[in-house]
Amino acid sequence: MEEFIVWVVWILAALSLLTSGIAVVLFQNPFYSALALIGNLASLAVLYLLLAAEFVAAAQVLVYAGAVVVMFLFVIAYLGGRADAPWAGKPSLQSLAAVVAAAAIAVEIVVVVALKAGDQLSTPARIEDGFGSPAEIGHLFLGDHLLAFEVTSIVLLVAAVGGVILGSAVPKEKRS
Repeated sequence: MEEFIVWVVWILAALSLLTSGIAVVLFQNPFYSALALIGNLASLAVLYLLLAAEFVAAAQVLVYAGAVVVMFLFVIAYLGGRADAPWAGKPSLQSLAAVVAAAAIAVEIVVVVALKAGDQLSTPARIEDGFGSPAEIGHLFLGDHLLAFEVTSIVLLVAAVGGVILGSAVPKEKRS
């Protein structure tokens, strides 16, 4: 019975993840897209919980849904209707590259699923008991990956300071 409930929750979370992901792209109102992104990130957190990665699920909700999407909402409120329409005019090289990249990812997914169905992939990895725990993640962040962790924090600090400087550089008559 427990396995059945896990499958039902997995299917509902996966469908919610796909639906909200499509909604993020298809909504024309950026505010609704940001709200759909919150639903997408929450569904992903549920999938992390099913994988017994509680810390990653909590970080997903706190960092992405709690901070990044709030920042998106502030930017949307600040820009209002003045943002450029991404699909105005002819398709650009960037949109063509996005379609090619999406097709490449789709082909990769199909190949991996076919290899897994044919039992041609390697044996599954052995997962240790402490995998995904806050202590193990802290050991990796502050031990093996300390330099990358600190460089990322400096880049985020520079981005925040740059955003404040750019926001204060707008003349007062254009802020209203």
